[in-house]
Amino acid sequence: MDILLLVVLAALLVFMFISSRRRTKKMKEEQERRQLQMVPGARIMTRSGLFGTIVAFDPEDLTKPAEVEIAPGVVIEVHAQAIDLAPETAVAETADEDAPADEEPADAEQELLNLSGADVEKPTTDDRTPDADGTGSTELPGDDKPKN
Repeated sequence: MDILLLVVLAALLVFMFISSRRRTKKMKEEQERRQLQMVPGARIMTRSGLFGTIVAFDPEDLTKPAEVEIAPGVVIEVHAQAIDLAPETAVAETADEDAPADEEPADAEQELLNLSGADVEKPTTDDRTPDADGTGSTELPGDDKPKN
């Protein structure tokens, strides 16, 4: 019984070691891929949520600050490790990778808009229910407060 327990423990340790190395390798490859995409003109977001466009960035020397244009003519310096690709850029990349080769990109963009709820219409005043006397109400359905 003790030998079986030791074998299971050893197998778990080996699995954890292999899994950790695989995850580390994958993260390193992802970081290298993003560094290659950090070129002047790329849309980025800082870790504090500020969006902008890269003006100057040196991926080899991360001690130098990156220059980011946040508005026309307004360039700021931020720590090179505090910037990342903008979320819409990352979403577009994953959509391009997941889409079949024969599908047009416009279809994928339309599908993203449909999933985000951009096509959902908001209720207007014409959608309100009429009063009991049929004159029309300024209250939305479910409003139980009496008018003063």
